[in-house]
Amino acid sequence: QMQVEESGGGSVQAGDSLTLSCLSSGATVGMHCVGWFRQYPGKEHEAVAVLSLGSGRTDYLDSVERRFTISRGDAEKAVYLQMTDLRVDDTAMYYCATSFSLPCTMRRHDFDYWGQGTLVTVSS
Repeated sequence: QMQVEESGGGSVQAGDSLTLSCLSSGATVGMHCVGWFRQYPGKEHEAVAVLSLGSGRTDYLDSVERRFTISRGDAEKAVYLQMTDLRVDDTAMYYCATSFSLPCTMRRHDFDYWGQGTLVTVSS
């Protein structure tokens, strides 16, 4: 089993920046991908950014490209989502998820372990 925990959410103004952190623990051997997803009330999770741990490849949702950056920390099991120029429609619950499958995709069903989420609220 493994555990995934997010942190760093909060309330900010439009145009501000925020960095979310994801820490994995437990049985992480064989983990290939880490993704950040967000969920609006009543909607399905949508992938925001995905990082392939082996190749370093990153993939982004079109609407966050050039504003958000997913990266791996010095601590092997930490992954970050740096969010800049935040918009009101970025307001959502953000989740970190991990996958033991390849290739890394942006499909939520390919991810095995999920955190509890961290809320990001952007006001105008």
